[in-house]
Amino acid sequence: YPYFNNYSTWPGPNSNTFTAYVLRHIPALHVTMPANAIGKDYFGGASFFAPAVSHTGYQVSLWGVLGLTLAKQEGLEINFLGATYGINPFNLSIKLPGFGELSLRHLSASSNQNQSPLS
Repeated sequence: YPYFNNYSTWPGPNSNTFTAYVLRHIPALHVTMPANAIGKDYFGGASFFAPAVSHTGYQVSLWGVLGLTLAKQEGLEINFLGATYGINPFNLSIKLPGFGELSLRHLSASSNQNQSPLS
């Protein structure tokens, strides 16, 4: 990990930067990070392009301050000043700062669970 002696709450490197770095180096996991994980888009000063954390697409970031992710698992994310805005058509969700990811698929699944099997 290249930032073991550095820590900055925003834009990074921070604990979310570390987690994203590890996930980018273990492609078999195919894990995404929450949309409200500030620091996940920080790559440092040397690189501006990287695979998405899930390894299902790619990400461009300018020091974690401005960036764009396009990936199958993450969908389309725009990072502006550490806040993530986005849409993911694959799981019918939107991403908003302060709320994270709001998914219609999860809402419909939970409403179906509240119904009795006889109805």
